[in-house]
Amino acid sequence: MYPVFTAIRQWSNKALLAVGRVLYKLSLGLFPTSMFSMTVDSGHLKTDVRIVSEDEDSVTIAKFDEGGRIKDGNFKILSTTDLHLGDDPKLRKKAFQLLANHICQSKPDLIVFTGDIILSKFQQIDAIEFAQFMEKIGVYWTIVFGNHEAREEKGFFKYLLLKSVSDYKHCLAKFGPEELFGYGNYCINILNSETSLQQSLFMFDSGRDILDEYRGQYDIPADMGGYDFLKKEQIDWYRGKIASLREKYGDFKSLMYMHIPLKEYEHAIRQKEDGTFEFTDECKILYGSAHESVGCSAYNSGMFDAILEEKSTQAVFSGHDHVNDFCAVYKGIYLVYNQPCGYETYHMGTNFGWEENRWKQGVTITLIDAKGEIKLAQRFNSMYLKKQPQKQQ
Repeated sequence: MYPVFTAIRQWSNKALLAVGRVLYKLSLGLFPTSMFSMTVDSGHLKTDVRIVSEDEDSVTIAKFDEGGRIKDGNFKILSTTDLHLGDDPKLRKKAFQLLANHICQSKPDLIVFTGDIILSKFQQIDAIEFAQFMEKIGVYWTIVFGNHEAREEKGFFKYLLLKSVSDYKHCLAKFGPEELFGYGNYCINILNSETSLQQSLFMFDSGRDILDEYRGQYDIPADMGGYDFLKKEQIDWYRGKIASLREKYGDFKSLMYMHIPLKEYEHAIRQKEDGTFEFTDECKILYGSAHESVGCSAYNSGMFDAILEEKSTQAVFSGHDHVNDFCAVYKGIYLVYNQPCGYETYHMGTNFGWEENRWKQGVTITLIDAKGEIKLAQRFNSMYLKKQPQKQQ
């Protein structure tokens, strides 16, 4: 699909980026100001993760020891969301430097971005620079689309955006089956031996908005609008992958990543009369706080029911709501908001005027043990803020 147009655009975008780098060096960093990768000290990490196999909608990876054998120890995932890479050079540099700090200090085996990452005026060029920035770090990484990434569901520019990042060596993102909604429906399987899965990670394109064309196709009420939802074919694909993986590896645990949260996140919070939010007694809250309503779809397409029925997925990770960062357990399933890492969007400072040491920007760490059990932790950008000197009494 789009092979000739894609090749031409990728070549021209890489050429423009190369020219930009030359100009940046000649101007001693004055022009163009968009070269965030030239100003960030990203470091480089060695990884013992390797790709074992891959196909249309999945990639299988594992950690290997020095003798070339699969290791069955812990596997660490760093996930984050809503970078909102825009056109402010200072804020984009800040976001990327702090992200690089988190990566280099936590040393993850895999990095997952859950959407709304690259939104700038020169999005397609910045997608390549973003991918090259990640490749410089040297850790495997992957991405799913958010509702702002591309203003189309299955067109050339969305295709080009994913193609431009997925062509890089350490990017594990896949387009997924052509018959599914959107781009980026795939799974990443983590082996802890040649015959058993430590975890499988399911990635979904959660779309953007409910469109009129869905109403007949998915039986959506005429007066229902708002944010998008996972489609029936995506849910059916999930069930089919669970079945095929089970047949090959036996029972296994899995995680799920998308941008727009599932409707079941709403069971965790309610709005009070003063407009603020509090947690309900329907869920167990493991950590975090809530400062806005859940930006889910009004339509519940049934993915959570599929999760309960398939008895594999332990946790769902989403983004989208920048000032919610809680982890709730509902009917035994972790409903997790990834920490956002962007500054070119709304946050605790813009919405509430909070001091920066209270903002939610950061990353989420998921540690998977050899049996597939998970532990979650938050890392905040505020840990890198310069401490203010104490005022003398």
